[in-house]
Amino acid sequence: MSSLSATIQDVFNEPGCGKNANKSEAERKKGCTKQLQPGGAAGGCAFDGAKIALQPLTDVAHLVHGPIACEGNSWDNRGAKSSGSQIWRTGFTTDINETDVVFGGEKRLFKSIREIIEKYDPPAVFVYQTCVPAMIGDDIDAVCKAAREKFGKPVIPVNAPGFVGPKNLGNKLAGEALLQHVIGTEEPEYTTPYDINIIGEYNLSGELWQIKPLLDELGIRILACISGDGRYKDVASSHRAKAAMMVCSKAMINVARKMEERYGIPFFEGSFYGIQDTSDALREISQLLVERGADPELLDRTEALISREEARAWAAIEPFKPRFKGKKVLLITGGVKSWSVLAALQEAGLELVGTSVKKSTKEDKERIKELMGQDAHMIEDMTPREMYKMLKDAKADIMLSGGRSQFVALKAAMPWLDINQERHHAYMGYAGMVKLLKEIEKALYNPVWKQVRKPAPWESEEETWQAKALAEAAAEEAALAANPVLAEQRRRDTAICRCKSVSAGAIEDAISAFDLKTVDEVREHTQASGGCTACIEKVEDILASMNRADPALSVAAE
Repeated sequence: MSSLSATIQDVFNEPGCGKNANKSEAERKKGCTKQLQPGGAAGGCAFDGAKIALQPLTDVAHLVHGPIACEGNSWDNRGAKSSGSQIWRTGFTTDINETDVVFGGEKRLFKSIREIIEKYDPPAVFVYQTCVPAMIGDDIDAVCKAAREKFGKPVIPVNAPGFVGPKNLGNKLAGEALLQHVIGTEEPEYTTPYDINIIGEYNLSGELWQIKPLLDELGIRILACISGDGRYKDVASSHRAKAAMMVCSKAMINVARKMEERYGIPFFEGSFYGIQDTSDALREISQLLVERGADPELLDRTEALISREEARAWAAIEPFKPRFKGKKVLLITGGVKSWSVLAALQEAGLELVGTSVKKSTKEDKERIKELMGQDAHMIEDMTPREMYKMLKDAKADIMLSGGRSQFVALKAAMPWLDINQERHHAYMGYAGMVKLLKEIEKALYNPVWKQVRKPAPWESEEETWQAKALAEAAAEEAALAANPVLAEQRRRDTAICRCKSVSAGAIEDAISAFDLKTVDEVREHTQASGGCTACIEKVEDILASMNRADPALSVAAE
């Protein structure tokens, strides 16, 4: 576990990480050594993150070393697609039992690897460590090394047991496994000046296939996609690419940065969601390739393709604009989609009432401000009750989010569309933009909403549970409005962040008592901010409201 601890620390100190880059020098020296808090992996554990990051490698056997429930919970958990092998959709697990916990599960793991190689003969086997074998001390690195020497096949250990952290950490640990054991281990059959890698793209619903024809037309070859519809040999030889595009820096920035550092492959972060972003990404790819030796004529061909495809897309979008006039969208997602999908919706004439930034970097937030203005309504963490009220009060006409939020919209009897990893439609590129608008239109104008908003035959308008919930919320707001003392007390008692119990009132009292002027000073004198963005931003807001903020000394949000 010592090597795992070192790997985790290296990932936490990643220079390309937006949070790490925005820390003060003192905070950067401390590193990211905070202990995990209970519930920190509730949105997905490190094993889950590693599995979903690597499972789209389609010709590889993915073997989960642990209880069968670990494989059952993570099997087929993304809508990734394959143009070839389907072995990646076979759930392999060692299914360890109580006896293995007592005597160790290493022999069972070795036998499982042998059985997979004998029956399926994949080009490689990826072995995922989980909590139980990690805690009893199973050394999957040693087993994988022995199996590699015995069978002459790459057997890759992926050390990401669930208890070490949340899903996003698992994404990065998966990237570290590729960097350590896969990338650079083989050579491609041939190379061209037009070879690129696409990193952090998982081919959800076959989205990569909407972009690949455009690149093929330009003569640009995707040497490796990490990891959507990927092949082991392509990833192993991806160090020979001339340029790279990072689709989701939140997941695999360490892979892109270290490949640039080790192999001199320049990269940029871009998006294929929306017309303008797709065009910008194609231009950036072409520019990087020309700088690395490709024919400058590539730039002209790129502009010609962009001009043609944009004209087609705008013509297809035009009929939707009258239907979307005045329609408001609530976007509950995160990461790159918080700004890339936002740009796509604005292009169609939809109005954004808010976008979540819970999983977004500082760079993502800056892009949102560019698109929505400095007063952009960025939501750090919206409770289901707040979502419901926003939808029920018609402040938004439709919500775009992941599957976990759909029931809030359904309870509010409002349209909802899935745009996260479980979606069944491809929204990438020019064609994907048109498809997204078609799905939004179908959701908005589905006649079912008119039916479900009617009260049941035995109910009056005032007796529905939705009406009762709104009445209770309105009564609470009226009571607070009529009693300023109670409203102020409620505000002061509100915890400024879920990760700490400290309230806004306690922060204000400390600021007054100790004449605090910076976030660092507040953190020293109170329990505020264990390091999360929401907590720091709210402390800064309190300082500003009390006219105590000193911009020259204030620490940037992490």
